[in-house]
Amino acid sequence: MFQNVTLFGVLAIAIGAIPGALGRYYLTEFCKRAIGINFPYGTFIINFTGCLLMGFFFTLFKGIKGFPPEIDLLVRTGFLGYYTTFSTYGYDTFMLWRNGKQGASIFYWAGSAILAVVGIILGNRLAHLFVK
Repeated sequence: MFQNVTLFGVLAIAIGAIPGALGRYYLTEFCKRAIGINFPYGTFIINFTGCLLMGFFFTLFKGIKGFPPEIDLLVRTGFLGYYTTFSTYGYDTFMLWRNGKQGASIFYWAGSAILAVVGIILGNRLAHLFVK
């Protein structure tokens, strides 16, 4: 049911979570200031880049023999688990709709889902340049 995680694994997740959460926060705030607040650009960018990185690191870590599982936990579970924001994605979609921006809401909802899959595929392909 649950993966057996050592104390080092738990620490790796916690250590990865801090920069993941802070990265999400600061990138969101940067986008609000740089691009504006009429569309959730930060979450949109984070969802794509998070999925790109997830596809890349999943493939990279699985392709390297003897790769330490703690590094995988640090990057994919800790960092990317706190960096990606699909719960915020649902909230932002709802808020766009509720605020009368139905077209933007549909574009954001569908665009995020499509780019998530594209990001995983691209990350996978990029990682295969390093792992044969």
